[in-house]
Amino acid sequence: MINKVQKNRLMTLAFLLILHSSLFTLRSSAQMRFGYLSYSEVLQAMPDYATVKSNVAKLQGQFEDEMKRAEEEFNKKYEEFLEGQHEFAVSIRNKRQSELQDLMEKNMAFKQEARRLLRNAEADAMKPLHEKLKAALAKVGQQRGLAFILNTDGDALPYVDPAQGEDVTEIIKRELSR
Repeated sequence: MINKVQKNRLMTLAFLLILHSSLFTLRSSAQMRFGYLSYSEVLQAMPDYATVKSNVAKLQGQFEDEMKRAEEEFNKKYEEFLEGQHEFAVSIRNKRQSELQDLMEKNMAFKQEARRLLRNAEADAMKPLHEKLKAALAKVGQQRGLAFILNTDGDALPYVDPAQGEDVTEIIKRELSR
């Protein structure tokens, strides 16, 4: 199973191989042009981005409130158990320990499920923005006669000769604001 770090390394290596072969092709074909942009900068400049992030933050707050409530409920029952455990009959003490264990397991399962639901909600909410951005990239790329548009985020493209490529970040932002 490939972990996240290995996956990122493989993706970076694949990107570099594609970039290398693309740049080789660029040298042999002077008329080929390419663009580059900061994908995250453009995404964050989109009008609906703030709304999506706000909605996700609101949902996250609701999950956090529920987790806090569940934790407080567990702590209260645990304190009650600790106060009375010496007075309880063995069967009652075992029953309450079992109840506490069940409650703790349910709380942990809820936390995991909440994280999963939150990730999915954010991905679902961001999907239309990514699709809109992808369409704008295709439109601008075609209009400007670009062979491809590279993403400069994460130091994936630490240097670009402006005479060889075109920064389309602002052009894409304008396209998305229409």
